Amino acid sequence: MLRFWQGRGRRAPAGTSSPIPTCGTPISVAETDGPERICLGPHDLLAGRNSVAITVRGYHLLLVRDGERIVAAERACPHWGADLSLGQCVGGRLLCPRHLASFDLRDGSVSPGWSFRALRLFEIESASDGLWLRMK
Repeated sequence: MLRFWQGRGRRAPAGTSSPIPTCGTPISVAETDGPERICLGPHDLLAGRNSVAITVRGYHLLLVRDGERIVAAERACPHWGADLSLGQCVGGRLLCPRHLASFDLRDGSVSPGWSFRALRLFEIESASDGLWLRMK
């Protein structure tokens, strides 16, 4: 079953330590049921920034500008839940600030050498009335 992280304050697994905060507790993909499209706001929501952390229906997401497109990603790294809003986007990849694993912003796949699931991505639609998140 696919899972992604929600909430704040999750600690790193026992026996590890990191100065990078975590972001979340697991929730089931089945819990993403609801409206297929959710209005996020105006086209200038990122306002010159490369990324912005948002919360939509209780889900902690990260809006990331990748060239001309905007993509929404779960905000917590699928490995240990590190807050990806503290990472960087370079060359179409989102870097985890804790492990330096990176995720392809086209399909969420993790960089070679890591053995955990892909980053969950959501489509952003730019319409005449603003930016919309597609939950499905």
